[in-house]
Amino acid sequence: MRTATLLAVVALALGACSKKNVRKPAALKDIDHPEIQLQDVWSSSAGSGGGGYYGELRLALAPDALFTADGKGRIYAFDPKTGSRIWRADTREELVAGPGVAGDAVFAGSRKGDVVAVKRADGGKLWQAHLSSEVLAAPEGDGSRVFARGGDGKVYALSADTGAPLWSVDRSVPNLTLRGLSPPSVDGNELYVGLDNGRAMALRSSDGQVLWEQTVSAPVGRNELERLTDIDAPLLQEGGDVFVASFGGDLVCLDKDTGQVLWRRSVRSYTGLTLAGSTLVVTDDNGTVWGLDSSTGSALWHNEDLKYRQLSAPAVFEGKVVVGDYKGYLHWLDAKDGHLIARNRVDHDPIRRAPVAGDGLLYVLSTDGDITAVKIRK
Repeated sequence: MRTATLLAVVALALGACSKKNVRKPAALKDIDHPEIQLQDVWSSSAGSGGGGYYGELRLALAPDALFTADGKGRIYAFDPKTGSRIWRADTREELVAGPGVAGDAVFAGSRKGDVVAVKRADGGKLWQAHLSSEVLAAPEGDGSRVFARGGDGKVYALSADTGAPLWSVDRSVPNLTLRGLSPPSVDGNELYVGLDNGRAMALRSSDGQVLWEQTVSAPVGRNELERLTDIDAPLLQEGGDVFVASFGGDLVCLDKDTGQVLWRRSVRSYTGLTLAGSTLVVTDDNGTVWGLDSSTGSALWHNEDLKYRQLSAPAVFEGKVVVGDYKGYLHWLDAKDGHLIARNRVDHDPIRRAPVAGDGLLYVLSTDGDITAVKIRK
């Protein structure tokens, strides 16, 4: 099944490279009068990054440390204020997803199908559990259980103490999919998952009972490439709503308890979305940044200045919308109307994951494993 996934990436790349379909990244326009001043506070290296392998490695922020991992099997903990490395754990696995943090443990997933857990305090190994296929989404936990997803469509719950299997739920996977999976989203005793077949579902986290399942995007087209409906972006929960973006071209708001579709809008995205107050912000597949009314899905604004720059999912930091791009730039937008207010370059390699907002600092991870902490000058 992972071969089919790789074929999807190759097909998309070939389509983009044909002379007829070349999409040139938008040239950056000068911002003559930046509305905020930005400063790099610290930078640190977290090994090799993804090691040239496209995975789901990311930053995970906790009160005591900032965690990340690299493709050579190392998990890192850094001091969020200074960037000093606290510890490094060598799992000896090819890590492609994570880390996730819950309770006293940090979790990551490997290309060979393993979930690895290390101690949050010092990186000492706790356990390692083997699943049926590659772990392409960051494992998440609730303190007593760890939830992981395999590339074969299975959702697993493992014991947070031992890694022993507790339950699993299986769903079919289309013959052709994008590379990547939506990470499981934990909310109390409920677990929300976006699937490669364009459906979202809610599970009871204690036993895996399916509470509801809803179609977000149905396959449409003459061939398998046109019919891709993957949900790879993390699901976003707020109050009684669950927001889901799909590559099939549908962005929906679902009722958290029933799965009923509250509103639907045509936006194609595989990166992610966030909330800036009552505005739902999403980057679509061509690099347009949208601001939508979260209660109705109506467009409040959109910005096309960054088209085809391979944008990350958006983050919100001190009331500003921030996205990274394929050249290591951070672009800052006004959350009220979406206009560009500032720009800074933190790296020369792509920023694929959403920046992470902390207490007065914004943390950014590039694909080569460099971490930069940025602040807005007061």
